[in-house]
Amino acid sequence: MTAQQLKNSILQLAIQGKLVPQDPNDEPASVLLERIRQEKENLVKQGKIKRDKNPSVIFRGADNITYEKTGLVTRAIDDELPFEIPENWEWARLGNIADLFTGTSINETEKQQLYTGRKEGYCYIGTKDVGFDNVITYENGVKIPTCIDKFRIAPADSVLMCVEGGSAGRKISVTDRDVCFGNKLCCFVPFRFSNLYLYFYLQSSAFSEMFKANTTGIIGGVSIKKLNCILLPIPPLAEQHRIVSKLETLLPLVESYGKRQVELDDLNATFPEALKKSILQEAIQGRLVEQDPNDEPASVLLERIREEKERL
Repeated sequence: MTAQQLKNSILQLAIQGKLVPQDPNDEPASVLLERIRQEKENLVKQGKIKRDKNPSVIFRGADNITYEKTGLVTRAIDDELPFEIPENWEWARLGNIADLFTGTSINETEKQQLYTGRKEGYCYIGTKDVGFDNVITYENGVKIPTCIDKFRIAPADSVLMCVEGGSAGRKISVTDRDVCFGNKLCCFVPFRFSNLYLYFYLQSSAFSEMFKANTTGIIGGVSIKKLNCILLPIPPLAEQHRIVSKLETLLPLVESYGKRQVELDDLNATFPEALKKSILQEAIQGRLVEQDPNDEPASVLLERIREEKERL
């Protein structure tokens, strides 16, 4: 099993409620979702977010079938759910638990003339600044003055993910400060929800499959509208924190395993040739087999060779 396969397996266990035990004393995820709905309503009244035109509510019916009410329409969605979840968990759409928005593009000339080499301001993060190792390079030489208000800001502790191009769905990280960011990146700002649980969910194979299913366009990308509709399993908030804690313990070990695996693969690839060269070197240095004192010396062999050459 490769390190990536092991990571995928661990993340899958996590988002199916099989990585840490459930606690019957945890407040159910349904209560958390109700608080999130109230929080969103408050933010709408404050003008900080827009009201959902057709809000989605997913629930289990008395017949044990999962339904989704969108506006005035209610329909069964069991065939859309990728796996079973524990009873105190819930399903929701991404747009129900987080505010999603893309950043602001800058053309290269504007970037060089106005924002490169500045000492102060928000770091400007482009797709290239988010690594496949989930690390953000902040000090890239580009900063946006705080007095300029045309740029979208990803707040500290929000999740950034590339949603367009070759690295779409694969470059994901968590910000450790407020930043401005490019239009090929999407910012996820959770409402009363663990940003790290969301961060790990976005790395799962289950999310990756749904992301790919919604990818369109020549260069490949997923729109905010479609991202908002992707399903995710919601554990109770206390369990989210337990899952994150467990993952933060296990995944560094998986990363270490991956590095050792690369070293072993390199060794396996180079060892046969290196062994052959070593054996041949031992042979021509007289260290591969034992010397026999009764052997005719090589000097006598060389003398016979000289005599043979003379006759020729």
